Amino acid sequence: MEHFVAVLELAGTVAFAASGALTAMKKKMDLLGILVLAVITAVGGGILRDLILGVTPPLAFRNPRNVLVAVGTALLLFLPFLRHRLMHNQRRFDAAMLLLDSLGLGVFTVMGIWNALQFDPDRSSFLLVFVGVLTGVGGGVVRDVLAGDTPYIFVKHIYACASLAGAVSMTALRGVLPIYASTLLSAVLVFVIRLLSAHFRWNLPRVRNL
Repeated sequence: MEHFVAVLELAGTVAFAASGALTAMKKKMDLLGILVLAVITAVGGGILRDLILGVTPPLAFRNPRNVLVAVGTALLLFLPFLRHRLMHNQRRFDAAMLLLDSLGLGVFTVMGIWNALQFDPDRSSFLLVFVGVLTGVGGGVVRDVLAGDTPYIFVKHIYACASLAGAVSMTALRGVLPIYASTLLSAVLVFVIRLLSAHFRWNLPRVRNL
């Protein structure tokens, strides 16, 4: 079970760190900016979750594994071959960002709930859903703010709603299915909703032409 959680968290960390690094490269930041955005995207949501749950210092500061993975991911993408391949083709860049962001969103949504349950299995469903969504979208919001963009969750195809669906799914299924099954199914649900919403251009209603 521990290996399952570790692999899932590693996949989410790499995905979000890569999306942060690519965003920094698109903004023509230097290597330090690339590393900062990679790390904050990968661990920012978890730090916010831990602060809400009263876990201090946050887990990211107790064990630097995820920070080191994020740094390694950013350095790998900074290599000229990979950097040029992704940055000089807009369609490839957009596809990479969609896949990475969707994977990270799904993984960290369920990992937020997973970690909350480890500290207190009797937490309310409302709190579990809240910290799941916060963990899923938190790092991306901080990334976008630091990059000078409107946060993804406010302008892009169904994003926070996909995280919400996954959080509700895991909270509802954890008493019905084994925890690893509800975790994996809910992460996949978020990922699929994000891909479908991008493909079919699903969006929430918005105000236009005021």
